[in-house]
Amino acid sequence: MSADQRIVVTGIGATTPVGGTAPETWDALLSGTSGARPIEADWVSRYELPVTFAATIKQDPAEVLARVETRRMDPSAQFAMIASREAWADAGKPEVEPERLGVAIGTGIGGVHTLLSQYDVLKEKGPRRVYPLTVPMLMPNTASGNVSLELKARAGAHTTVSACSSGAEAMGYAAEMIRQGRADVMVAGGTEAAIHPLTVAGFAAMQALSTRNDDPAAASRPYAADRDGFVMGEGAGIIVLESYEHATARGAKIYAELASIGMSSDAYHITAGEPEGEGAARAMGEAITRAGLSPKDIVHINAHATSTPVGDIAEANAIRRAFGDAVDGVPVTATKSMTGHLLGAAGALETVVTIQTVHERLVPATINLQQVDPEIPLDVVTADHRKLPDGDIAALNNSFGFGGHNVALVVKSV
Repeated sequence: MSADQRIVVTGIGATTPVGGTAPETWDALLSGTSGARPIEADWVSRYELPVTFAATIKQDPAEVLARVETRRMDPSAQFAMIASREAWADAGKPEVEPERLGVAIGTGIGGVHTLLSQYDVLKEKGPRRVYPLTVPMLMPNTASGNVSLELKARAGAHTTVSACSSGAEAMGYAAEMIRQGRADVMVAGGTEAAIHPLTVAGFAAMQALSTRNDDPAAASRPYAADRDGFVMGEGAGIIVLESYEHATARGAKIYAELASIGMSSDAYHITAGEPEGEGAARAMGEAITRAGLSPKDIVHINAHATSTPVGDIAEANAIRRAFGDAVDGVPVTATKSMTGHLLGAAGALETVVTIQTVHERLVPATINLQQVDPEIPLDVVTADHRKLPDGDIAALNNSFGFGGHNVALVVKSV
């Protein structure tokens, strides 16, 4: 397989705080719908948590999965299975030898619900009451493992764990597997189900979360002068990838081309990004160059933009560093304003959205943004979605994570 082999997207799937499917999610984003809502679980009041809301999944997995599946899979794997089935069906369930079909699904935390709930069982009821499937349910690779079993995918079942860039990195990894000749078709993306009292308390203790308990829908406000932290989200975003030749030979519908991935690490701080965005800018620059483009060819940026006071500025600095004056007039959007931050699934979902953006040539607006921070000199899309130009276009999606992980993906029209 040639190193410059074109890798295209033939199927998309998602289950998110704003929709049970990829089309429902897309429509909600174009409508400016927020998925943030009060957490209904009783543990919010039991532990007197300082943050009482999150962007919880809109559709209960129990509505679409068999009961035995919900019992044998952690919510993180359930989300991945739902989105993978949607993406696979959307791709037309391509006929491919099992040894040429692979899976790559990233997660930041993995089966945290299983891990912590079964630890409670151990403490309260003893070891004999611990669920026999605890270990295969809590593993970070439980999602990719279950999806590979579902599809009989034998080219590989891989899991990237790079904090909030995990899902995007998995998509880039999957594209490289096809380029290297290791697979003909890949199912790739990210999943996360980490809305739990411990994680909420942990992020709150870091002062990373918004505390707008009285107005959850308005809490996630990337780039706003009065932003005060991110909103936790959950869900999954999955795509089906294959070579352009493979897709056209079977007459597949093609959404877009996943042109390239750029990666770097800050080596600066375990949670904070490098303030001037040097590492993030290198990831963007690498992705653009590997796609055979220059910054002036990028017509849209789907930003990481979590709504934290420091992080949004660091990313804006990185974008200006990578693009220079070429970024002037390029529409930038932050869909976390609606979905919240899906942690390890964020980059995957936002790549799905970027694919839809390029395919539909519409940029969803950033909501909850009345006054842009003056330290963020970007053309942020607000109020209403924006039309992208005709002809060949390319967009960039950014994903950054604790530990200094930087991932940028370029999506091109086909």
